[in-house]
Amino acid sequence: MSLAPDLGELLARARADLRMGVPVVLKAAQGGALVVAAETVSAARLAVMRALGGELDLAITARRAETLKARAYDGDLARVILPGDAGLQWVQSIADPADDLAAPMKGPLATRRGGDTGLHRLAITLVKSARLLPAALILPLDDAEAFARGEMLTVVEADPAGPYMLTLARLDHVVSAKVPLRAAQNARLHIFRPEDGSDEHYAIEIGRPDRSKPVLSRLHSACFTGDLLGSLKCDCGPQLNAALAQMGEEGAGVLLYLNQEGRGIGLANKMRAYALQDQGFDTVEANHRLGFEDDERDFRLGAEILRKMGFGAVRLLTNNPNKMAMMERCGISVAERVPLKVGLNAYNERYLATKAEKSGHLL
Repeated sequence: MSLAPDLGELLARARADLRMGVPVVLKAAQGGALVVAAETVSAARLAVMRALGGELDLAITARRAETLKARAYDGDLARVILPGDAGLQWVQSIADPADDLAAPMKGPLATRRGGDTGLHRLAITLVKSARLLPAALILPLDDAEAFARGEMLTVVEADPAGPYMLTLARLDHVVSAKVPLRAAQNARLHIFRPEDGSDEHYAIEIGRPDRSKPVLSRLHSACFTGDLLGSLKCDCGPQLNAALAQMGEEGAGVLLYLNQEGRGIGLANKMRAYALQDQGFDTVEANHRLGFEDDERDFRLGAEILRKMGFGAVRLLTNNPNKMAMMERCGISVAERVPLKVGLNAYNERYLATKAEKSGHLL
């Protein structure tokens, strides 16, 4: 058996490198590419990439391209050609919408058309998985492996990496222990760890639910601001507490606490979305301006944890039809939708209205 990292471990290493501003190399059957996250690249590394020559592009999602009035010839992404005088500030202004209203004229932006975009698409997927802004600088390489070896950079085989990143990583049950809660003294906390090195997820089991019957359950996405700080901008904290309280009253239930902050974009990007909301955009518009979809969460995680805990059917505490649909698609039967309408206040009224109008929440 080799001690070398496997594909999943190399991708975890690549995510860590990108978060630090270190480039990675994507190796394809024909050549490859040098990739660095637009958010974290330094001026010095940008200068080195320019000095290497070649066609240096900034790959952005079609959502971000729409905001910038850039043509997304590739459908879901656009390859923006860097002008000869473009420096770090220009790159980051294309990736980050923070100053869009203050400096709306960023173009006209020239974008490429034709050719293979597989490495660009994988690069965006990779920076997204690192919870960074979905924008990456990409420079083609003739001999990707030799270049990576010379610069001591992480190499990712692109062909298997694309499908791998779309599959759900195996979840291992690490440990469980009793944790008495205000809402239920008979609670047990379970820790689940993905084998790909990504965030752990938790299951709070109340009582001893009958595995042969639909269990009262909630898929709750982590919300640092709402759950811990008591933020009034969302309804997450009240939903968490109300769900646990109902499970405590009934004597049984399972609350899955999934580390998918900000609808799966991470806390930093959620704060960027909040800043855009302060400029007048609603929650969906803010996500789109950042380059994300309405909701980037993966509810397959919830279905897999429920299955590992022995549950096949749920009474789901939710206002989100997408959660119910995903549970059904993943083989978890939704016997009943249990409404969870709490937490409305003057600060989140527009947010909740947008969730109902644009995301289909049943409010």
